[in-house]
Amino acid sequence: MDDTTDLATRQDTPPQPRLRRLSLYEVVAERLREMVLEGELPPGSRISEKRLCETFEVSRTPLREALKVLANEGLVELLPNRGAKVTEVEPGEVADLFEVMVELEGLSGRLLASRAGEAEVAEIRELHQRMMSHYRRQERPEYFALNQQLHRRLTEIAGNAVLLELETSLTVKVTRARYAANLQLGRWEESAREHGEILAALEARDGEALSCAMRKHMRRTGDAVIQGLGGG
Repeated sequence: MDDTTDLATRQDTPPQPRLRRLSLYEVVAERLREMVLEGELPPGSRISEKRLCETFEVSRTPLREALKVLANEGLVELLPNRGAKVTEVEPGEVADLFEVMVELEGLSGRLLASRAGEAEVAEIRELHQRMMSHYRRQERPEYFALNQQLHRRLTEIAGNAVLLELETSLTVKVTRARYAANLQLGRWEESAREHGEILAALEARDGEALSCAMRKHMRRTGDAVIQGLGGG
């Protein structure tokens, strides 16, 4: 192939989208979010800006911008002239949260049944199978990482931007509540079975069954979380 042909081939190839580079405060916000969700910064604890600046090797400016992000997500509370603290996990608020999430999941299920193509169903099946492999090996962190990825893909495939925005904002709080509740193995086993029901309904394109399966999964997760928080 001569240089002219090679140039033409390169010109015909569509440019690949460039990945957006995260700002420093966004990188700090991601790490802070993990620390809150995983309990490294426990509920009610005061946040030491000095210690975190030293840990992240950043100045106070990106740290404070990151804290504003987490405040908007409800994970921290900014105290006037007194820094910030991690918010408490209140069982009543968690109950309200799951009431909304149950209904959003029901809507997602109805949309998925009619909007998911064969490629999307195959993708969900593959994620489910990988997740179950981690379950059988009792690899909880890997399982739950894929679990979050799978749930997000389900919402994306449902194809409603408002639904995706709502679920994205609420899922952070759901994840935190699950960590705080320290769910037992029995719920993990039950959850794995429920995911099988969700996949079966999706493969059958049964909108009503899929909606019911997704609502049931979220409702039972909520019940377990609230019980784990001492609110059941």
